[in-house]
Parts: sequence; structure tokens; C-alpha cells
Amino acid sequence: MTETREIAALSAGVRSRTLGDFTIHAIEAGLQRLDGGAMFGVVPKPLWERRIPADARNRIPLGLRCLLVETRDELVLIETGLGNKENEKFLDIYGVENASSDARYPDRLQELIAQAGFSAADVGVVIDTHLHFDHAGGNTYRDAEGQVRVSFPNARYFVQKGEWEWAHTTNERTSASYLPDNYAPVMAVGRMNLVEGDVEIVPGISVYRTPGHCPHHQSVLVRSGGETACFLADVIPTFAHLPLPWIMGYDVEPLVTLESKRALLGRAVDERWLLVSTHDPFTAWGTPVAEGKGVRLDDASA
Repeated sequence: MTETREIAALSAGVRSRTLGDFTIHAIEAGLQRLDGGAMFGVVPKPLWERRIPADARNRIPLGLRCLLVETRDELVLIETGLGNKENEKFLDIYGVENASSDARYPDRLQELIAQAGFSAADVGVVIDTHLHFDHAGGNTYRDAEGQVRVSFPNARYFVQKGEWEWAHTTNERTSASYLPDNYAPVMAVGRMNLVEGDVEIVPGISVYRTPGHCPHHQSVLVRSGGETACFLADVIPTFAHLPLPWIMGYDVEPLVTLESKRALLGRAVDERWLLVSTHDPFTAWGTPVAEGKGVRLDDASA
């Protein structure tokens, strides 16, 4: 890891700001570490390592950031991080640091939701951008008796119907990313809602399809008072991935990702969206501006 830049996911806890009439909280729910070459695909290491340095195992630090949104009527959680259900071997392979410092909470996400002034029971809506373990793992938790339980018992969970089906038709290339304990228990208790297309979930919060990483990946748009925030998820996993061809080796349809990025960034620049990153280890959010043939992030420290 870098010695010269702060890693937000371990130091910031909760970052909050207003967005129109809403309040949004970036919840720094921990870190994982994935192979830098896999994260940047065809981009050579001398280029990507300038942005996010690798450790001795060639892994780069990645945040597990979630977004908590206070609307007038709902408390909405976008993504749930990695959760607490995996074994020590898994945690070592992926370099996971997301344990709670307080035994009352199963993971760092729930501890920080409490720090923001809420409880798991207060969350009324959970939006899964997709069902990979590092984005939907906190949908459920393992209790002290070893039982897997739904993390947000009063919430309606939402994911694309196509993503639900994709998660149930895995192959050798995709199966490691989909762990049924992260989502099957939610469906079993009738809390999982399957949507199709770009739809509004609650007033001011809608899902926006950004396929490529997986075929039914979605980002989330939050709109209030003439302002828009976009929770990117894995269409642009870190702000180092803003250049169009910087696409993960993990993406199952990289050329589709390219077009999803092109469309999203065009709208984001034109409409001055606030972009919220899932995995960037240094920066939670910022506004994109055109620069030459590409895009850079403005007001990244806001």
C-alpha cells in the first residue's frame, strides 16, 4: 500500500454531505485487496501502479464503500459491502479488513451505520448493484450461533431480475463471485424484489443499467433539488478507471463496459453529476469535468 496517501476506507468512517433535500453518507465499510493486473486488464502495470500502488502480492487496496441516503420518507442503503460470513483463508486471499471494533455489530458497515445515527432496523430499502460477494455480502450476516440471517430485517431489497438469474446460472468463469448465502436468505423471507430496466425505486432514487462488468449490472442515481449523484459500482470501480479503455480484466463483456462508461461519463459531465465510487481507496466522490479527450475528477476532496 501507498505510504503517501490516506486510505479513506480505514480512516474516514462516515463522510456526509447534502444533495438537494437529501443527506448522503459515504460509509467506508472496510478494505479488500485484489490483483492489480486483474483490476486494470490490458493496462500495463507501470501505468496503473502510478495511480494505486500494489503490495508484495501484486494486490491493490480497494474500498468497500456503501452509500446511505436519507430522503424525506426513506432510509436507503446502496450496496452492503462484504459482510462477515467468510473464513480466514478467504479473508487472507482477498486481504479483507472490515471487522467491527464493537462486538455489538457483525461488521464495520453496521457499526458505521450506527455511527451515522441509525440502526439496521431503520433501513427501509437496500439496492444491490449486482450480487458479487464484495457488493452484496453484507445483505446477510452470520450470527454468534453460526446461522445466516438477513442484515436489514425491515428493508425491501432490490436487484435486476437478469442479475438474479445470472447469479443462478454461473460457470467456471463466474461462480467464484456469487455466493448464495449473500442473497438466497433474502429471497427466502420475501424481501428480495426483482426489477427490470431503469426504474425508480423510491422518489428521487432510481437504478440505471450499466452492463459489461456483468450483463445486468446497474448503477444508482440519486436526485434531489436539481442535484444528481451517481453511485458507480463496478462500471468505473475506482477513479483511476476514468479513462475509457481502463477496464477490469474481471469484466465478462469489456466492450459493453466501454460503451456503458462512455454514455455514463457523457451524461455526468454534461449534467455535473457527483460521482460516488465503490472501490476507490482514496476518494469517496467528486465531479467529473472534460479534459482534452478524457475526463478528470474535480473537487475530489469534497
